[in-house]
Amino acid sequence: MVEAGLTIEVVDEAGDWDFGAVETILARILPVLDRHLAGVAGTATLALADDALVRDLNRRFRGKDRPTNVLSFPSGEVPAPGAPLGDIVVARETVEREAALDGKPFDHHLIHLVIHGLLHLLGYDHESDDEAEAMERLETAVLADLGIPDPYAEPVTSAGN
Repeated sequence: MVEAGLTIEVVDEAGDWDFGAVETILARILPVLDRHLAGVAGTATLALADDALVRDLNRRFRGKDRPTNVLSFPSGEVPAPGAPLGDIVVARETVEREAALDGKPFDHHLIHLVIHGLLHLLGYDHESDDEAEAMERLETAVLADLGIPDPYAEPVTSAGN
């Protein structure tokens, strides 16, 4: 368990994650999240899963028969301070595949997805353009404070190529 104003408890559902590395990542991001989300407190569970489990959850709860990188299951509409926030589930193979395709470090992509999932637990969404913009702005601000490039930025290409 890693604690700050926000607490994230980690469970390895797949059995093949580097649990220590994930704990180190959380210890790095939680203080930054606390600065950006002043006054927010609560506990989330981060389930480290594989594509098979996430595909099953995605099919059962979203009607989409495929794995996805992250799913969030909020515990309620507006969590009370310190209350359980809900669950974030990440699929290792999908995160690895996406990171490789985008040419970014696995840990950078994982950090982004944990932040994204946590914001969903806190009521952020991207159903409308305005909501998406607000959520992306907060994500990129937290990532910038962690020294991680904007995942939404268009790739820079050399002129004439």
